[in-house]
Amino acid sequence: MDRIDGIRAFVAVVDAGSFTRAGDRLGISNKLVSKYVAALEGQQGVTLLNRTTRALSLTPSGERYLIAARRVLAAMEELDAQASAEEGTLTGRLRITAPVTFGEMFVTQLTRDFTRAHPGISIDLHLSDRYVDLAAEGFDLALRIGQLPDSSLIGRRIGQTEAWAVASPAYLARHSRPTHPEALRDHVCIRDSNAQSPGRAAFLVEGKSVSVALPGQITVNSAQAVRRLVLEGEGLALIPGFVVAEDVAAGRLERLLPAYARPQLDIQALYLPQPFIAPRLSAYLDHLRAALTPLLKAPPPGS
Repeated sequence: MDRIDGIRAFVAVVDAGSFTRAGDRLGISNKLVSKYVAALEGQQGVTLLNRTTRALSLTPSGERYLIAARRVLAAMEELDAQASAEEGTLTGRLRITAPVTFGEMFVTQLTRDFTRAHPGISIDLHLSDRYVDLAAEGFDLALRIGQLPDSSLIGRRIGQTEAWAVASPAYLARHSRPTHPEALRDHVCIRDSNAQSPGRAAFLVEGKSVSVALPGQITVNSAQAVRRLVLEGEGLALIPGFVVAEDVAAGRLERLLPAYARPQLDIQALYLPQPFIAPRLSAYLDHLRAALTPLLKAPPPGS
């Protein structure tokens, strides 16, 4: 057995969660997948996968080997990609993770446009609001919004957004309109737990940053769910401008406190340090940045 076949089979089993699904991905039988993985374990002299009748799981050795195995496969793909790029075509696979709402609103469509322009590229797009470990989970790129903790990842800013304070006309008809950030303490706030500090918000007041409490009974981990509750008049909220810009323009929501600036949130593309960026990844990043610039342009404060 070619060791690369074993590595490829092992990674496919981990990603697919079963030998049968791994075989479907690789275009071979599940028995051959099992044979490849068993042979790889024999060559390494360790058990990589715990096998039961109900589930598969990585052994400690398997967890360590998986990280190295992904690197080997990625390096092989890069060799192929470099050769293809020299001939003017892009090929290969990208695994990308992005926040759910941002991914549904922008990344899915932009990814479709990219694959139409580059038919030799396949993309596995995973939408999730959790913090994904690129190395351990085999992702090439993570799109994230907001201030990020110190990281060994390489970051490229592809856009910016800002969280707007918004409320529905129905809510404002029942409650006084806040005219100062401190007044938010007296309102019902719907909070997004994806924010770094869901219970507080920073505003620039007379040149100084002021942190204001956001009281409320409902906290939810979805900007779209927060938007729906605000549209229904359940409270006010701070929501990324790109999520509610159309609602504000249509009068379904009203933007509050536009005279008080809020911190800009970077939209970043993060990837692992590597000797060179794969041509397909570099092209995808350029495509995202160029396409997002006009899409994220927000109307001026007070509009």
